[in-house]
This record gives sequence, C-alpha cells and structure tokens, in this order.
Amino acid sequence: MNASNSPGPREWLGLLVVLGPVLLVAMDGSVLFLAMPKVTEALSPTADQALWILDVYGFAVGSLLIAFGNIGDRYGRLKLLMAGAAAFGLASAGAAFAPGPELLIAFRALMGVAGATLLPSALAVLSELFTDPRKRANAIGIFAATFAAGFAIGPVVGGQLLSSFWWGSVFLINLPVVLLFLLLAPVLLREVRATSTGRIDVPSVFLSAAGILLTVYAIKHAAAEGLDVVPVAMGIVGVIGLVWFVRRQLRLEHPLIDFRLFRDRVFAVAAVTGLLPLAAWSAMAYLGGIYLQSVLGLPVLDAALVAVPGAVVLTVTCIVTPWVVARTGTRAALIGCHFLIAAGLLLLLPISASGGIGWYIASTVLAGIGYGISFSVVADTAVAAVPPERAGAAAAIAETSNEIGNALGIALLGSLAALIFRLQGPDLAGTLNETLQVPGLAPAVIGDAKTAFVTGLHAAAAIAAIVHGALGVFTLRRVPRTLGAEGESAQPAMSA
Repeated sequence: MNASNSPGPREWLGLLVVLGPVLLVAMDGSVLFLAMPKVTEALSPTADQALWILDVYGFAVGSLLIAFGNIGDRYGRLKLLMAGAAAFGLASAGAAFAPGPELLIAFRALMGVAGATLLPSALAVLSELFTDPRKRANAIGIFAATFAAGFAIGPVVGGQLLSSFWWGSVFLINLPVVLLFLLLAPVLLREVRATSTGRIDVPSVFLSAAGILLTVYAIKHAAAEGLDVVPVAMGIVGVIGLVWFVRRQLRLEHPLIDFRLFRDRVFAVAAVTGLLPLAAWSAMAYLGGIYLQSVLGLPVLDAALVAVPGAVVLTVTCIVTPWVVARTGTRAALIGCHFLIAAGLLLLLPISASGGIGWYIASTVLAGIGYGISFSVVADTAVAAVPPERAGAAAAIAETSNEIGNALGIALLGSLAALIFRLQGPDLAGTLNETLQVPGLAPAVIGDAKTAFVTGLHAAAAIAAIVHGALGVFTLRRVPRTLGAEGESAQPAMSA
C-alpha cells in the first residue's frame, strides 16, 4: 500500500479483483428469477420446493454473514476469501448439473454458505486498501454499485443464457470468474486480520441460522399449503430462537451483531434501509419475471430485455450516489430512496393479465433510482461507523440486511402472492406455472389463473409501497437535518 493516503494502481487493481466474487454472489441471488419457468419445466419442483430453490441461497448467505465477518476479522480475510471462492465455484458446478429439485436446493445452500464468506471480507479489504475517507467512500460506492448491478443484471444474464442454453448454464458462468480471482488475489491482496476480537460464539451462529430458517419455513408453508401443526410449531421455535439470539448478543463481550449500534436511530434507519429495498426489489423481480413470461407470454429473451432499463438505472444510480450525497447529505438520500421506491411500486397497480409492459418498465426505472440510492448509502454508513478492526463485522451487518432482505422479499411478499393465488385461483395447483401445465385447460380457467396471480402481485406491491412510504415519513420526521451535510461522514452521529 502507498505510504500516503492516495491509492495507487495496486489498490485499484485490488478493488477490481475483489469485485468479481461480489458480482457473482449478488447475481446468484437473482439469476433464477427469469429461469424458474425453465427449472420448473425441467425438474418439476413442488410450489414449496420452487420457493426454496430461490430462497435458500439468500437465507444461507444472510444467516452466516455475521459469523464469517467475525471469522475473517479474527483469522484472516484473504484466507477466507480464497476458501470461499473455491467452495462457491464447486457448489456452482454442482448446481448446474443437479438432477432434481432436492439436490439443486442443497447446492444452492452450499453456494450461500460460500457466498457468506466472501462479502464481509471483501468489503473489509476495501477499508484496508483505501484509508482516505473520501477515496474509501468512492471505493465503497463502486462496491455497492457492483453488488447492486449483480442483483439487477442477474435476471437479464439468466434470460440471455436461457435463450441459447439449458437452465444449468446460469451457474456455470461463475467458474471463469472464480478461477481468475483465485489466480490474482494472492498477488494483489494482502492478508489482514484484527487482533483481540474474541472467540466465535457458536451458539449465536446456530441460533441466528436456525431461527431464520425455521421462521421462514413456517411462513412459506402456511402460504403454499395452509396452516399445519408441525410447521406452526417450527415457526414458534424459530421466533424463540431469534429472540434468544438477540438477548444473547446483548450479554456477550464480543457479539456477532453489536445491537448497541441500533440505539442510534440514524444507524437503525440505515440498517432497515438495507433490508426493505432488497425485499421489495427481489419480490417484484421474481413476480415480475413470472408475470412477463407466464401471464403475458413473452419469450425469456424478451422478458430479459424488458428488465434492462431498470437494471441500468439502478446501477448508474449506485455509482453517482456518493457524489450526490456529498452535496445533499445522507438524510436527503435516505428520505428520497424510500419515497421513490414507494412511487415506483405503485406504478405496478395498473398492470393486468392482458397487458402492462409500459407500466412495468416505468415501475422498475423509478423504483430503481431509489434502490440504487439505498444500496450505496447503507454500505458506507456501516463501515464508517466502526473502527477499522471491526470493519468486517460492520460490513456483515450491511450485507446481511441486503441478503436477508433479498430472501425475505421472496419469502414474505412471494408467499403473500402465493396465498392469494391459492385462495382466488382455479385450485388446480400451487403456482401459476404448475397450473398452466395442466393439460386440457379451458381458456376461462387460464384467464382466472392469470388474474389471480396478478391480484397477488398487486397486493405484494401495494404492501411494499406502504411500508416504504411509512419509513420515508419516519426518516423525514426523526432523522436530524444535519446528517451527512456537505459530505460529512456518518461517524459523528454513530459515536455520539
């Protein structure tokens, strides 16, 4: 690293190398959104299995990010990056050739575990490479833009590949990037670890992962199949586990999540801002992919092209946000992102089973501005709020909110849409795609099924818009007007 604070070629090349795995981890959270009709056709998963194929990756990443952020701080970030990248590549190859839904779910879970090793250490490495606060903010903005771009272009890349290859190709594209990272990372990145950060609290890791998975399983099962004793009991156990996890963190000297940070309302708003936009985006991208292909009947390539404008706007917004925030302040960015997302989601309400592509594109573009702002602001706030030796743990909080939001969006809003479809649809199968595969359907039944799906999409979009509007009002009323003005760091608010 340079003797001065000014980054040199090695630092910028190091940033480029780190961005490869970041792009993959984000992209694999959404790459199946347009591919699910093809996966359903090839592997015939049940409604519950289809949701788990989409969700298990995000929940594996989100439930373990905090633990691996701490492990990287204690035992070495570069070692963790190398091991995680190798495991991610192997799991991707396994997923590409999975012969059935059960193995695909298993390999997606392994990809999530590997992905959880990459994100916090990658962001922590940037804080070591770029010590100047402004340069670090720019680097984190690029990191956030790459992460957001991965989510945004995942469906587009998946759609492009599926127009020429089989569904497993969406996972094989990970392998060249992984190999390049394994070759260059040891040359450009140095090993970094923190000192005296305590031991990993294994019970906390178990409580957080089990609590999240059990709670979400109960929600998904209730939406797809209705209430049942065993899933309800598992959900109660999951909630108890999460409550126990939070209480344990408050007593530990070295917690996996330092909940004391959330006592600062600015940090709390920023953390929620990391979660909710990803929840809305992932749910609408997933439901939108089904809407474009199964309701409107677009080929997968055309559906991918429809997603391009929103993806471009989201990515560009992430890149320019640090410069905008330097002039307008973080508070304005936090407020604006929620109102923009809410307005964009409301543009989905006019779409119908017979048309609405223009409304859909307008929704993704307007909401994409808000998504891009949120992704960029949250990462910088989290890393700037803590000492450098805790950068991995802080980064994990930021990325965990994103990953959990990504998975929760599909689990909660997707399950809501599935519940409405089950209640209002023709009751022939659990999902629209399964229903449309039933032979000999009358046109009226097909129309009813498509209308029921669109009704579910409308409900999910409306609820997400209301939540974002409420958080925008809260931020407007409760966050200090001086936050982040004229490019100031969030650090003073966090250390007060």
